[in-house]
Amino acid sequence: MSNHEKLAALPFVYEAAGLKKEYDEGTVHALRGVDFQIADGEFVAIVGPSGSGKTTLLQMLGALDRPTAGTLSYRGKSLSDLKDDAAYRAHEIGFIFQSFHLLPPFTASENVEMPMFEDHQSNAARSTRARELLKSVGLEHRFNHFPSKLSGGERQRVAIARSLANSPSVLLADEPTGNLDSENAILILDLLSDLQRERRMTLILITHDMSVARRASRAIQMKDGRIVFDGEPSKLSTHS
Repeated sequence: MSNHEKLAALPFVYEAAGLKKEYDEGTVHALRGVDFQIADGEFVAIVGPSGSGKTTLLQMLGALDRPTAGTLSYRGKSLSDLKDDAAYRAHEIGFIFQSFHLLPPFTASENVEMPMFEDHQSNAARSTRARELLKSVGLEHRFNHFPSKLSGGERQRVAIARSLANSPSVLLADEPTGNLDSENAILILDLLSDLQRERRMTLILITHDMSVARRASRAIQMKDGRIVFDGEPSKLSTHS
């Protein structure tokens, strides 16, 4: 069975058809008719320069923004028809950002606990879960450290642990290595790849870096709000 046939046999997490997004009363076209399908458990890199539309697309996938036209569905249900965007983000999606977005007054463990308040867990359950997650990303010795006492790589590991707090099925990572040196960037990419494989999660990673995109199993390249390439990352160089 070919890779395409294998993909076709899997249930789709996301399906987009004719997806468009306009800003400033139609004067800015961030997305110009985007079509794609993402299967459950895929590791997809969305690559392109600044202004290509990749971050806008990520915001759509996370229900942080709505399309101007076209359709975008999550497991067969239109994201535009969601009755509770916050619940979708809290229970289905884990977010990882370039700037970490950790809360300075709280320890690493407390930062990881934050998303769990949506589920009204007990203090003990939240604390235990946070420590388990921090241990899973190699930070068992940093439970009680504040973000200011952590390196950039350690902060991103805390952010990754936090993204897993509610056992999401999808991770959306926006330039997760953008603020890291090359050594830490490799470590974070290794960690994300391992987590995606071990937990069988769908990982969608936004990057402008072709070398990062080539770590994925599939690459979608964007330019001027359109998809110009969708295929094996090893072939990206001919489309850069």
